[in-house]
Amino acid sequence: MFHDNLFPIILFALFSVASAVQLFYYFWFYLAVYLKKEKADRPDRKPVSVIICARNEAENLKNFLPSVLEQKYPDYEVIVVNDCSEDNSYEILGNFLKIYPHLRISNVNRDPKFTHNKKFAQFIGIKAAKNEILVFTDADCRPESPQWLEGIASHFDDKTDFVLGYGGYNNKKGLLSKYIRYDCMTIAMQYLGMAICGVPYMGVGRNLAYRRSLFFENKGFGAYNHVISGDDDLFVNSNANKSNTAVEFSHTSHTRSVPCTSFSDWKIQKKRHLTTAPYYKFRDKFLLVAEPASRIIFYAAFIILLSLPFLWQYALGIFGLRLLTQITVVALVQKKLNEPGMAGYSLFFDIFSPLINGILLLTNKLKRPGKYQWK
Repeated sequence: MFHDNLFPIILFALFSVASAVQLFYYFWFYLAVYLKKEKADRPDRKPVSVIICARNEAENLKNFLPSVLEQKYPDYEVIVVNDCSEDNSYEILGNFLKIYPHLRISNVNRDPKFTHNKKFAQFIGIKAAKNEILVFTDADCRPESPQWLEGIASHFDDKTDFVLGYGGYNNKKGLLSKYIRYDCMTIAMQYLGMAICGVPYMGVGRNLAYRRSLFFENKGFGAYNHVISGDDDLFVNSNANKSNTAVEFSHTSHTRSVPCTSFSDWKIQKKRHLTTAPYYKFRDKFLLVAEPASRIIFYAAFIILLSLPFLWQYALGIFGLRLLTQITVVALVQKKLNEPGMAGYSLFFDIFSPLINGILLLTNKLKRPGKYQWK
């Protein structure tokens, strides 16, 4: 009789621990994104260099580069690294040069004897920059307003080396687009929330800034130069700390990118991004694994507990508390990050996203390194 009752008790204890871990992440890290106050004062606006790496991005450069070049900021340059493009990027950039005197182009020609990843193009842009503050975005990104640079650059003072911004995706029709937006927002809830709480571990290259001197003092991308991805998150992971990192939340300082239109393209992109995970600090890997692992245990244990003759009432109550917390926090954060509708979609995506990411991570482990290209 004792052994018959032991399994439900152990399962309920496991469910309770997983629930507590989930509530900790929501109330400590995720809610911090909503509670963080926006910076009210705007100090002297320092000169800025914007760096964009582009490979075969002619159409995106034509559509989105003007919104970067037309920022309302007194002193900035835009460096586009045209990295081995085989489309008409050169002609489009040449036309922009006639209109925008603060645009600079660095061309990288293809060499069959030398292959490189995005970090090399990024290095070319950083080397060419004349200003201390570097702001990074992608060719398929559009700043949400002409005040984008002002918001990002306003956080740099004597103590700040990194500024993490939010880079979301355009709201398109279709379930894949909704999931990409959800995935992007929940990742931001984590990395921005952890940065606010003094545990910065990554940034996104769609909206990121750091000091040029810091890059060279720390030998650039260093030991991670061979990794296909990680030009943004691994550099932050290695060099950011609670005292030198700031976050920028204002809607005017967001960027928006074009989402993948097919699942296969998104899968390749996502798997490429996940190649950096093994190189994070142990502390960060633990925090990043604990949340999805506890979420899988939470849902699996809840389903089993519902089938048992006792304890299900308590499990149902805890599940309701966690669900209410999830909906409330996501609803608050979606306002902060200007991502309407995500609270409703999170009811469905929250269950399956750790499984999807787990499968992609596992297949990355089974794949030979170097398979992916940044473009």
